Amino acid sequence: MAEGETADREAARQADLWQARCLLRAARSATLGTQTAGQPFTALVTPATAPDLSVLLWLSTLSEHTRHLLAEPRCALMVMGEPEGANQQTAPRLTITGLAERIDDAGLKARWLAMHPYAALYADFGDFALWRIRPAGGLFVGGFARATRLRQAELLPDEAAVSRIAAAEADIVSHCNTDHAAAMAELGGGTGWRMVAADVDGCLLALGDQTRRIAWSAPVAEADGVRAELIALLRRARLPRG
Repeated sequence: MAEGETADREAARQADLWQARCLLRAARSATLGTQTAGQPFTALVTPATAPDLSVLLWLSTLSEHTRHLLAEPRCALMVMGEPEGANQQTAPRLTITGLAERIDDAGLKARWLAMHPYAALYADFGDFALWRIRPAGGLFVGGFARATRLRQAELLPDEAAVSRIAAAEADIVSHCNTDHAAAMAELGGGTGWRMVAADVDGCLLALGDQTRRIAWSAPVAEADGVRAELIALLRRARLPRG
């Protein structure tokens, strides 16, 4: 294979990897696949992602799929984007596999609620609990006849970068909302939008029960990278249209 062709394939793979991560980060709904006694089962769930890209779910013990996970934690989850036209096969989608575990983590619960603020109405019901799925690998389909298998090591973000951004997140969010409220409104598309979360891949804005995920142009490794991405986003938002 020619050197140029190899480089093109690697560039395409990296583009698919980035699109897959952004798709998972932005997903507000997903299809969860579980099993019981060898019988597959699927259910609609509402995910969010932890800073390390683990999938967070707020599940009721009364649901069928939760009972399945308690007995067999191996599962799969699929998220989808929008198709290019009438053909649904053109929709980008990502399927991840992994092990689900029930956890008790107030910070990650708050992160899930940041993505789904309407759920505050039932967030403290006794039959609900937080679950986490650590991706073990994935299959990204970028459209019709475009499939890329993704290994865990390349799908997950860099651990050191995740830690640095997580440590700076509270200051980033506070600074943006306190000192740059007008900029947050511009990014959100109207008055009142506020940043509620940030990570290596992007940030989350909220207005009431509405949320809007904004992806960076590429993963960042330091707090200064977040600042540079926000500046670039605002510059693009202010460009004349047409």
